Amino acid sequence: MPLHLTLTKRAGVLLAGALLAALAGCGAPPFDQADQDLGTQGAATPSASPTVKSPVQVPARPKAIQGLAGMPPVLDPEDVYAADRPGKLSPVVKDFPSRVYVPNTESNTVSVIDPATYQVIETIPVGIQPQHVVPSWDLKTLWVNNNRGHTLTPINPKTGKAGDPVEVHDPYNLYFTPDGKYAVVMASLDRELVFRDPHTMKPVKTVPVSCYGVNHADFSLDGRYFVVSCEFSGELLKVDTARMKVIGQQKLPFSGAMPQDVKLSPDGKTFYIADMMADGMWVLDGDKFTEPKLMPTGKGTHGLYVSRDSKEMYISNRGEGTISVFDFTRNQLTKKWTLPDGGSPDMGGVSADGDVLWLSGRYDSEVYAIDTRTGQQIARIRVGGGPHGLAVYPQPGRYSLGHTGVFR
Repeated sequence: MPLHLTLTKRAGVLLAGALLAALAGCGAPPFDQADQDLGTQGAATPSASPTVKSPVQVPARPKAIQGLAGMPPVLDPEDVYAADRPGKLSPVVKDFPSRVYVPNTESNTVSVIDPATYQVIETIPVGIQPQHVVPSWDLKTLWVNNNRGHTLTPINPKTGKAGDPVEVHDPYNLYFTPDGKYAVVMASLDRELVFRDPHTMKPVKTVPVSCYGVNHADFSLDGRYFVVSCEFSGELLKVDTARMKVIGQQKLPFSGAMPQDVKLSPDGKTFYIADMMADGMWVLDGDKFTEPKLMPTGKGTHGLYVSRDSKEMYISNRGEGTISVFDFTRNQLTKKWTLPDGGSPDMGGVSADGDVLWLSGRYDSEVYAIDTRTGQQIARIRVGGGPHGLAVYPQPGRYSLGHTGVFR
């Protein structure tokens, strides 16, 4: 059952001699989705009276978050990934075996790797052109996106067994709204965002888009909107979650831009969008949705993955076989790791303990395991042809927003 988020109240107390002035806290301003742009709504901080000479200093508190109705409450307004700490597994998944699920787009299979041995232990036949393995919002199912087969194959992560495929047209990628109410299919070639029942996958609402190649997304801190990358037309969309409506669209300021993965900063203020043709990531103010700035990282920038302590982000540069490391606090790139013998690091995820970054080698039929403490390659594992959006599972978190595992 969804939890409800209530706004906190703030009070400031000022003392000066015999004068006692009590200031009541202010709640968030009324929110009107039809008239206001979407963003995090917070409590206002009352100002001190100018007649009081010696105010008692009250420590500032984080803003209260008025989240999307039905969304689990934000644990920490300063860190959207607070639930993703090492080993902090939900009771739903704590007994699931640790595995790495690799969709092979050219082999129409999913390779299953045991991370304890770095060996492929099973190969599961699925539909045509599987693109991503996506954990469901309730964490109970892994959905294989068979893009050209127009199906989703469910895998039970407890048993590792695949179920009967579900008919879904053009499922390039898959996300879930933060309240768990809808699945959102990124129908890339159909040029649609299709909101579906998250269990049966029956369509609820189809939203046509004017850009080309919708593929990746992430949600705002309060869950009220999400940002979508459009790969083939070099554009970004801003979508109202509750209204299921595009409320913003912009062309990236780079000729031939090809945006890929999207990731929110821990403090919820910034979206980062990988761009494989601009060779870097775009830095975007999601609330304002103004023109983003490009931060160069490496050739063929593709995937974005946050560390378990929320301090860094790992950026895969598919075109040069490297991983850049971005420090959120310092707001700069601090390291670059190079894969020995090259490679094509693409999509993946971080192990439950945070020690290993797993990435698919898109053009090399292999998977890379990288030590997040040293940047050294631990293993290079042969899999099927065209490995893409692999999922490390289970991972810490209360619920999944989709893709290869975006957890809150």
